[in-house]
Order: sequence, then structure tokens, then C-alpha cells
Amino acid sequence: MPDPRLTAAMAEYQRRTPHSAALWERAREHTPLGVHSNYRFLEPYPFYVRRAEGVHLWDVDDHDYLDFNMGFGGLASGHAHPRIREAIERQLQDGMLYGYEWEGTPALTERLCRRFGMSKIRFSTTGLEGTHHALRIARGHTKKRTIIKFEGGYHGSHDGLLVGVKPRPEVAGPSHRPESVPSGPGILSEVASATRVAPFNDLASTERIAREVKDDLAAIIVEPIPMNMGLILPEPGFLEGLRELATRLDALLIFDEVKTGAKYPHGAAGRFGVRPDLMVLGKSIACGAPLSAIAAGNGILEGIGPRKIPHAGTFNSNPISMACCRATLDHVITDENLARAAHLCARLAKGYTEIFRDAKVVGHISSDGPSGTVYFSDHPVRDWRSFLTVDGDRSILYYYLGLNRDLIPSGTGADEQWTISVVHTPADIDRHLEILAGFAHELTGAPVVGEIEESV
Repeated sequence: MPDPRLTAAMAEYQRRTPHSAALWERAREHTPLGVHSNYRFLEPYPFYVRRAEGVHLWDVDDHDYLDFNMGFGGLASGHAHPRIREAIERQLQDGMLYGYEWEGTPALTERLCRRFGMSKIRFSTTGLEGTHHALRIARGHTKKRTIIKFEGGYHGSHDGLLVGVKPRPEVAGPSHRPESVPSGPGILSEVASATRVAPFNDLASTERIAREVKDDLAAIIVEPIPMNMGLILPEPGFLEGLRELATRLDALLIFDEVKTGAKYPHGAAGRFGVRPDLMVLGKSIACGAPLSAIAAGNGILEGIGPRKIPHAGTFNSNPISMACCRATLDHVITDENLARAAHLCARLAKGYTEIFRDAKVVGHISSDGPSGTVYFSDHPVRDWRSFLTVDGDRSILYYYLGLNRDLIPSGTGADEQWTISVVHTPADIDRHLEILAGFAHELTGAPVVGEIEESV
């Protein structure tokens, strides 16, 4: 039976957003779900955005939202940062796309290599492309086939890694040895079988799975902090163990830092002191412009070239994205700015804990750096199977209660997190907590665990 609080919250959302409803009716005539990424769909319909600036986002019904989603972590800068705008406007005068290399690209590759402790870089456009190319590079370099990824982890919507993303318990297999479950129709079983799935934060089980394919193991790919199950920190020794395991089995260790790379001065690799062989960067590395980078240690990218490992793309290292990346490094993701954002995040997480305690809300707050998430669960989350204990209905209720009070409290759903940009202020944190305190009493009750919807 539907929670009457959620029913009421969704009815209020519909009352507030008639213009979004009308746009959605028009959009879905020619677009599945009326959106161009499944993650953007909301029940009963998504809201449509008119404009955004700073930490504010306005929908087509003229609601001014205080935004803590920040483009699913892609906007450490906040919206329409003046330095990013200046970079785009300046570059537009000299062209948007050349089909050749821009003169500023070599200096940028040098800066990124120094920042992340890598030796060479190739640019792509999206995080999806970055992880897709990283798998090909790993296989080409090792001359092996099998990839290990972690259950619940998301690395972009390409066939090679749309395996074991959000598997239903009845098909997922045992927790210590998950099945390679495709995320949906269209993914060939022979493609899925080349990707083995391991449980995050379980080094012993991961090693057993790796040993089964040790002669054919090309790479282990992992988000150092999984951010498609909220925000799960690696337990002490886990990432270090993956590093040792990959080295021992002559496989590559790939860090998917599409989300985490620009959240810490030297990425999550620097945060935890573990150096991967390949690192994929994206999202806030260019703060709103489409850009990803595949960074590698010595000797790995030398295999790329004509009649060698393929890597190409007309929009790779395009001058608009490169200019945004340079402005981001210069003015946004500086050490000082990231430290300030992390301080504000800690303040927000502390406020959540206090408000939930006072309102007797069952939940856990997980945060690190500039990001955090709310788990409506009666115990902490350490992997996909424990993520299944999260009350998904309560997570959606929390989101709609925020929206109806002009707050986007985080990304949509239990599997996302908030992002503190470098332009959020203490007053924004206070306002967020003030709004939360006004509806926290509606989030009480014993957790009701429902199926987590597949949304990729």
C-alpha cells in the first residue's frame, strides 16, 4: 500500500509544476520517457529547467530551487560560474571545433599528469567514453580478456560494464560470488560473461573470483568511492589489497574517478594513497563542458596508435572543453576551494545527524570531501547487498518534500548524493538544514525496504 505521505507529496509536486507537466506531454511524443537520460525521469513526470546560476536553478514554473545536486556532481563550480563563462566566450571567438589539436592542450595534459601523478593522458568527451576506452586499452595492453567490476558500481551506459549494476536479489547470485547479470535487454550474454562481478569491500571474495580467471584477467575497475550506491567509503586495506592483487596477477587496476577526480586535490587516489594503472576523469574536470580523460602510468598508453589500440573521436580535446578545463583548474578545484567545500559538507552532514536524531528519523549519513548521502536504513551501507536494506520509498519522499519547498537536497533517489560546490555558502547550508528541519517529522517510521529501481 502506498505511503500516504508520498502520495500527498507527489500530488503537491503536480500542483506546483503544471508547465513541466505540459512540456512532458509534448516531449514524450517523440522521446522515450520525455527525457534523454533515464536518470532524469521522475514519477509522475520530470521537471524542466529554464535557467540556473550559482547555487540556484529555476524550472519552467518559475520555482527557484536551492541546488545541492549540481549536475550529478558535474558542477563543482556551481551553475554559470563567471570564469567558466569567460573561458567559453573567449574561445568562441577563435572557434568551437578544429578537427586538429588546440595549442593549449599540451599544457593542460602536463598539468593534469602532475596533479594526478600519472605519465600520459588521452582525452575523450564523456565518462562513458572514458571507461569504455579504458577497458579496450587494458585488454590491448595485457593481451587478456576478462574484467572484474564491483556489484552495484556504475561506470557509464556501455555494454561492457552494464553488468551487475543494480541486480535484483533473485538473480544476483550469492553475495560472496555475484552473477554477471546484464542490466537490461540488448546486452549480449557473451559480452556480459567477459565481466566478472565481485562484492565491494570484500577483498577475500574478490581475490577468490580473480584467481578463477587469473590467466585471463585484464583489469579490475572500481570507483574508489562508489557513488551510484549513495556514498560508500572503502574499508581500510580494501583499495590497497586491490592494488596488490592486480599487480600480483599481472592485471591493470583502473580507478573510475569520473565523479571523485575533481572532489579531492589529487582525486580519490590521492585521498587514499593508492595509485592505479589507469584513471578515468570526468564531470567536474571541466565544470559543465563535456570532457573526460584517461590518465595512465608509464608504458600503458604507448600501445595506442594506427593499427594498434584504437582511440579516436572528433570532439576529443575540443577547444571549448579544454578552455573550460583550464578555467576549472585555475579558479574552481583549487586546494583552498575544495577544503572549504569539504568543511561545508561536514557541517551539513552534522546538521542532518542532529535533525534526524531530534526527529527520531531512522537513517545514516555518509559523507566525505564535498559529498554526502542519506541512507534510510537501520544499519550502515558497505556494499550493494546492504544497500538493498535502504528504504527507497522514504528516499523518494525525502526528495519530493525538498522539491516542494524549493530545495533540491541531493541527486534523485537513494543511490545518489549531494555535492557542495565551491560557491555554496554557510548561509546555503543553514537554509538547507532549516528546510530539512521543517519536514523531518514526515520521515519517521520503521524502514520499509522496497525494490531499488534500475535507472540506467
